[in-house]
Amino acid sequence: MAALKDLLPPVKSTTSTYYDHSNDPWFKQRFSSSEAEQTTVVAHKQVPPYLERKGFIPRRVEDFGDGGAFPEIHIAQYPLDMGRNKSAKPGSKILPLTVDAHGNVAYDAIVKQNENAKKIVYSQHKDLIPKMLRNDEDRDADEDEDLQKEIEETTHETKAALEKIVNVRLSAAQPKNVPKQSSESKYIKYKPSQQSAAFNSGAKERIIRMVEMPVDPLEPPKFKHKRVPKASGSPPVPVMHSPPRPVTVKDQQDWKIPPCISNWKNPKGYTIPLDKRLAADGRGLQDVQINDNFAKLSEALYVAEQKAREAVAEIKGSKGDDDERKGKEGAGTAGISSESSF
Repeated sequence: MAALKDLLPPVKSTTSTYYDHSNDPWFKQRFSSSEAEQTTVVAHKQVPPYLERKGFIPRRVEDFGDGGAFPEIHIAQYPLDMGRNKSAKPGSKILPLTVDAHGNVAYDAIVKQNENAKKIVYSQHKDLIPKMLRNDEDRDADEDEDLQKEIEETTHETKAALEKIVNVRLSAAQPKNVPKQSSESKYIKYKPSQQSAAFNSGAKERIIRMVEMPVDPLEPPKFKHKRVPKASGSPPVPVMHSPPRPVTVKDQQDWKIPPCISNWKNPKGYTIPLDKRLAADGRGLQDVQINDNFAKLSEALYVAEQKAREAVAEIKGSKGDDDERKGKEGAGTAGISSESSF
């Protein structure tokens, strides 16, 4: 009896629709029959044991051995080339050592790549110092020339942009630049589909004159101009901050801002205690200071009062002496008159 394979027709396609494990290097290393195939597969390196992998950096496929990535090694890892961007250009990404105009090593070349190539990147300490605080010794003649050249270029670009805007406005305001209306007309001859005396006044053909509709030059545009968002420019100069410090309880209490209490408005209708309202008025925060002139005035009034009292006392004393003298004189004259009468 013939086998089933001999009875079936030959296959049309030799490509396998399932995953061919025989071409996988992982299976080749373990299940290949011949020694030649075992020598062609990738030879895995001996991976250091756990807690002894200091300085071990897996870069290639054979560095991962038989497993996946190592979580204790904090670099980008691609076991079996999974996740690696194969469309990127091959080659080393190490930048060559470059120097600036003064011969110093340009360490900021790494931050001036790709999208930052045309931007101004502030990466030096002198960029953080304001120009007003820089010494004249730090300013070189080359920097002054570059700054002057940049100022001139910016001035020319600004002037050209302003002139362009002004010319557009002037040309739009001039009446000679009003767009002319095309007076050309077209004549179209056609036959109506309904040929009857009841339609088209019985005419079998009709002629239409096609004229372009006039446009009002002062009519506002019927569509809105959508501006394209501006590309991101050069980043600003970074501001250096001190390292963060833990916030203490005293700092939290000092930064606690009490709620605002107004003497005029109370939209929520809260019942505010009188001491809180007086504290919100700020009267307790003010130090009462009495002017020295008040003490001088009170002292002057006191001295004036004492002098007035002394003057009044002197006047009363002088009047009493006069009255007593007059009384004595009156008594003496009365005795003399009585003696003469007898």
